[in-house]
This record gives sequence, C-alpha cells and structure tokens, in this order.
Amino acid sequence: QVQLVESGGGLVQAGGSLRLSCAASGRSLSTYNMGWFRQAPEKERKFVAAIRRNGGSTYYADSVKGRFTISRDNTKNTLNLQMNGLKPEDTAVYYCAAARGPFAGSSLSAYDYWGQGTQVTVSS
Repeated sequence: QVQLVESGGGLVQAGGSLRLSCAASGRSLSTYNMGWFRQAPEKERKFVAAIRRNGGSTYYADSVKGRFTISRDNTKNTLNLQMNGLKPEDTAVYYCAAARGPFAGSSLSAYDYWGQGTQVTVSS
C-alpha cells in the first residue's frame, strides 16, 4: 500500500503560479497511474489531471488545460502539478491519488489511495 502526502499549497494572487508535489512512500510510484483532484468548499471533488505510470501520456480537465501541467518523477517517487495563470475559481483543496488498475483518467472511483490534501487559495 502506498502513502501519499501533498505539499506546495498556499495563497497566491490571480495570475500567479504554484507547484504542488505529492510524495509517495511504502511502494514505488511507478506501480500506479496517478491523478490530481480538487474540492472547493461545499462542492464535489473534481478531476484536474492524470498521468500514466510511465508518464507517457497525460489528461486534463478542460478548465485547467493549457494552464496546469502534471508530471512525475518515478526515481524520486514524486508527482507534481505546475499551476500557472491561477484564477480565483481554482481555489480548493488539492488531492493526489493513485490507481492500481488501468489508466483511470477522470474516474474518481477508480483511484485506490488518496493523500490528505493541500489548500490552494487564489485571491482576486
């Protein structure tokens, strides 16, 4: 079983950037397809981005396409999310997630392990 810990959240002005990281322990990150999700207050958790085990392909929600970049470094057991051009509507708790099975994409229920989340707040 893998443990996931997110970091890098914070408060940023609109138009700014943040880089989130997700550190994995317990098992090699290369075992899993990975994803980022976010949850705003009183809203459902929503898909942000996903990446295959080998990093060969990525998939983004339309709302973040062109602004966010998901990447992974399996040698460092780390997943990243570079967020540029942040908007107030990006404010949420961001979670990384790991899927043991096939590429899970945006399917929240297909992910088996979750981190505790990191808060991102974008001021206008």
